[in-house]
Amino acid sequence: MFASTVVTLGCAFLLLMAAGIGVVVAITREANRLEAQRQGERIEAAVNAQIKLSELRLERLVAAGDLPETLQQPGPPSVLQAALKRLGSQLMDFDGAYIDGTGGAVLAWVENPTSIDHASLEGPRHIEALQRSAKSSFVASVIGDEVSPQFGAARSTITTDGDETLILTVIDLSRMASFSSGTSPTPLSFVAYRHLSSAMLSDLADRNRIADIELVTSPPADPLSKLGLRTADGKIGAWLTWSPARPGDVMLRRFLWALIAVALLFSAIFVFVVQRLRASAEQIELRERQIQRLAGQDELSLLPNRRSFDLTLDQTLAHIHDDGPSLAVLLIDLDRFKAVNDTYGHTAGDELIRQVAIRLSGAVQVGDTVARLGGDEFGIIQTHSATPAGCAALGERILASLTEPFTITGAEVTIGSSIGIAMAPRDGTSREALLKLADTALYEAKNSGRNRYAFFESQMNRSMQLKRMVEDDLRHAIDNDQLMLHYQPQVSVDGSTIVGVEALVRWQHPAHGMIPPSDFIAIAEERGLIVPLSEWVLRRACTEAKRWKGIRLAVNVSPIQFRHKDFVANVIRTIAETDFDPAQLELELTEGVLIEDADAAEAAMMDIRAHGVGLALDDFGTGYSSLIYLRRFAFDKIKIDRSFLEYMEATGESAILVHSMAHLGRALGLRVCAEGVETAEQHRFLQAIGCHELQGFLFSKAVPATEIDRLLGLDNPFAEILAAA
Repeated sequence: MFASTVVTLGCAFLLLMAAGIGVVVAITREANRLEAQRQGERIEAAVNAQIKLSELRLERLVAAGDLPETLQQPGPPSVLQAALKRLGSQLMDFDGAYIDGTGGAVLAWVENPTSIDHASLEGPRHIEALQRSAKSSFVASVIGDEVSPQFGAARSTITTDGDETLILTVIDLSRMASFSSGTSPTPLSFVAYRHLSSAMLSDLADRNRIADIELVTSPPADPLSKLGLRTADGKIGAWLTWSPARPGDVMLRRFLWALIAVALLFSAIFVFVVQRLRASAEQIELRERQIQRLAGQDELSLLPNRRSFDLTLDQTLAHIHDDGPSLAVLLIDLDRFKAVNDTYGHTAGDELIRQVAIRLSGAVQVGDTVARLGGDEFGIIQTHSATPAGCAALGERILASLTEPFTITGAEVTIGSSIGIAMAPRDGTSREALLKLADTALYEAKNSGRNRYAFFESQMNRSMQLKRMVEDDLRHAIDNDQLMLHYQPQVSVDGSTIVGVEALVRWQHPAHGMIPPSDFIAIAEERGLIVPLSEWVLRRACTEAKRWKGIRLAVNVSPIQFRHKDFVANVIRTIAETDFDPAQLELELTEGVLIEDADAAEAAMMDIRAHGVGLALDDFGTGYSSLIYLRRFAFDKIKIDRSFLEYMEATGESAILVHSMAHLGRALGLRVCAEGVETAEQHRFLQAIGCHELQGFLFSKAVPATEIDRLLGLDNPFAEILAAA
């Protein structure tokens, strides 16, 4: 681009200079042409003036001088010759003269003795040429391009004799009145001539300030410095030429330094502009390289970014063949990185990313590519030792390196990492496929306990396909109201009365049959469907439970749903839209709801209770801080987890724990509900320790709403079951 710009600018500069030079040359030539034209006009006027002056002098000599008196005297030609010679002093302006009679006879002649062509005794020189010219038809104007006949007393013409050119002036004596008498028997002509000599031309040049006027018989080459001399027959017989003045050249010489200065100024400007353009082009090129580098580099970690990672992977895969060397793609996700960000701030998180980048770069071999793909996710393209054993060794090095404590803002921070590995060409040969499979392996490593690596295996792909299918079908089922609710009764401790029901979602898949909640609830949470699913469950449960007056409706709330910013508003809106009594609704929360942000959870729970909705702590006893939650948060009920009843003996440790939890709940004024009651012994034990409510297969599994209608229609719906147990 710089070269093309310079070429364009250079061409424009050259065109400008050429235009300037062309204007100067044109002005110079025009000035020279005009001056040459003026000089030619002056020379022409001067020559014509000389000819006219010769004609006037000859006319005066003939009309008022001694010539008429001498010519009118009779006598032989010798007398006429003597008379003409006596007029020599009056013919000083001419080089010679003669009188021509009939038949071409020269009656008398005379030459100026001061002329370089002085007279000879035998007769006038050039006589034949003079006679030929004299006998021709004369014209008055013999200089220039125009020929106009003129009849008068004196006429002039130009004739050439060899290398000499003469001006002839002729008077026809027979036309003059003084010579029309009979004294002269034959018509006479008086002819005077004058050479165009070098002296005459020099004088002409001096008087007109024109240099080097010369007479030539061949046409000059310069059309501006020549003047044609026409003979009597109208043809040009000779040319006057001179050294023309060149005012344009003089002006050019005078202003040459100024022109050179202007040219140098323009050249300096051009050089300056080119230098600035070069500097700008270098800056632009540097910035483009920086932009390209930044476009392929992560600004925080200074590692290649995802774009550069993808390009490198594509280029490397282009050289991978089935029988050639292999490569591996490792996707690394940091464990507990969010906790570091939340605890120490984002500055500490950025510093952790930089230190992780340094450790990863040190764990790989030369030629391998380490990149930051985004957030706390990194990618590695392993080309050296890209075998299962080599990949496993690299995974071990990465885990060991990232497990070592990091020093962040003066504090030691320990994190972990999960690694997913996919190999080419074994698992795939395209970038999209390898990244997808490595991500699947990474997901498996996270689900298997974190801080480990996992190779992609085919069953993982089938599991992912199943999850994807479940995700698509579940979204369709939620949108098209294709799910159903079952309800498990919560009965009084004596087993005689149903005091509440817990709504449990069920999915009857058209192709796979009944899918248990344990399979699709986790997928819904992972794929972002738990919020619409929970809202659907709450709305359907409130709609169906309106007919069960006095029966509490328990609905489970997932931690993701509870942390949603519009959770409370959605619950209140659903209650209002379904016209359900909020006092009958009881939301069951787990300890996971309260772990991440206890203050926000407490505010949401207070808001919910303010609208009359009850709250129950589900799976009580399975967490780490249950007592703290009971003291801080306003629950209405605790539910003892089924795991305590599964292998409980009347005098075992589980029985002691259950007894303690029930006693604690009663002491805090909370209702106590035991889940997973399946035997009569458990029923009697829980009744003995003071539980308020029981829930389990001993009484009923989760059943459709119509079955709840039937059970509520009975006086003692579980009497037979308890009697049989």
